[in-house]
Amino acid sequence: MQAGIIGLGLIGGSLGLALKGTQMFKSIVGLDNNPIHLQQALSLGLVDEGVSLEEIKCCDVIFLATPVEAILHLLPELVGIAPHCTIIDLGSTKHLIATSIPSEIRKNFVCAHPMSGTENFGPKAAFKELLPNHIIVLTDLEQSGELQVAMAKEIFVALKMHIIKMDSKSHDNHAAFISHLPHIISYALANTVLSQQNPTDILALAGGGFKSMVRIAKSSPRMWSDVSKQNREEILKSLDCFEAELAFAKSLIQEKKWQALEEWMTKANSLYEVF
Repeated sequence: MQAGIIGLGLIGGSLGLALKGTQMFKSIVGLDNNPIHLQQALSLGLVDEGVSLEEIKCCDVIFLATPVEAILHLLPELVGIAPHCTIIDLGSTKHLIATSIPSEIRKNFVCAHPMSGTENFGPKAAFKELLPNHIIVLTDLEQSGELQVAMAKEIFVALKMHIIKMDSKSHDNHAAFISHLPHIISYALANTVLSQQNPTDILALAGGGFKSMVRIAKSSPRMWSDVSKQNREEILKSLDCFEAELAFAKSLIQEKKWQALEEWMTKANSLYEVF
């Protein structure tokens, strides 16, 4: 079989490296609209060859690893693939993508989201350990063909990923809280410090706690603005919940309710009992 990857950044590039380790495909070809990224991907051995979209459409398995808005633009271009072909999108949002797939290729399509990543992006950020041993969420599988579902599962098992199945609306709700909201908060914290009169002086004191919280503010602005656009309603709901907690903490501090503040913090400690 031959695999094609559209989008050769952190996710697509790491996927290419990991797929090579499975030896499931005789070759892995790639496409990226940034010629520099494509050249980097070839130099780093992320894919075997750079090809056109028409050549990608001849592959047995096609992975979409672009920002989520680009995935929407790609969908109509994929009409005309072979009936046996499996298309797997790896976007961070799922419902809008799932409901935008042309009916002609809906059975070919498996919607997936790997719950892994780093704050770095681009081909140079790719590494083969990014995906193995992480969760992969597969959504709306009842709308995908049996052959395509079986193929996707075989690939992700070979990559040693942990498969979770759910509907795309539930995915977008859950992802808003554990992925999308943290990125918005991290960007907000970074901009809060940068907006102060002497941010350099403040950052001179930065330790592990601050650096951990703003690490993901280094992530691709294009990617996360696209995610915010596609999952707007769920992100707004999660922000409302966060703002309520923040307002509650602020009120406890204003009113000098230190015991209640400690109890609120203790409740947060219990989160780690779930993991």
